Amino acid sequence: MTAPRPQLAPLIVLVALLSLAATACSAPDDQPEPQPNASATPEPSATPAPPGSADGPPPGYTDGSGINEGYPILRPADLTPEAARGEAGARDLLVTFARALELREYDQAWAMLGITARQDWTREQFNQAFAGLEGLTVAVPGGTLEGAAGSSFYESRIEVTASDPAGRPARIEGPIVLRRVNDVPGATPDQLRWHIERLQLDVTH
Repeated sequence: MTAPRPQLAPLIVLVALLSLAATACSAPDDQPEPQPNASATPEPSATPAPPGSADGPPPGYTDGSGINEGYPILRPADLTPEAARGEAGARDLLVTFARALELREYDQAWAMLGITARQDWTREQFNQAFAGLEGLTVAVPGGTLEGAAGSSFYESRIEVTASDPAGRPARIEGPIVLRRVNDVPGATPDQLRWHIERLQLDVTH
């Protein structure tokens, strides 16, 4: 006699009902997820950028036509230590100095002067040398690199062409000498970097 088969239909139905119930509980709401508003004003930074930082111009900055607005911040490029010690480092500072003059960021240009050069040029005297000039174009031709007594010197010329307050052509030029100490023990970080050691500015118009 054949044994009766077990009744599986009720069990299958029960498993199906339990599966549907679990799916219904885990299903997301019909409402879509809110999308970010692209036009919304971003939250302000917890730490605002200082005036003249790389993140933005200082308060009151317009189009760069002013004098000593402190923006952009002008610094020599990041070079390898070996390149920074040689002629590439000297040229880098010299070109940055010329750029500061063209942007009429005279205070930033003056900050590149070393102690010796500042004995000849106070900040006020340096600013006054360019007072009233507009449309400055600055050339710094190639120079010569020499070493002596533990220091390296790079000598070139600076040539400034501009317009004076009456609109007449103006020209200022003269020799410029950069210096750095060659890793002498006890030298300060400022001495180990290229700086402007001597600067002569003659009005020739």
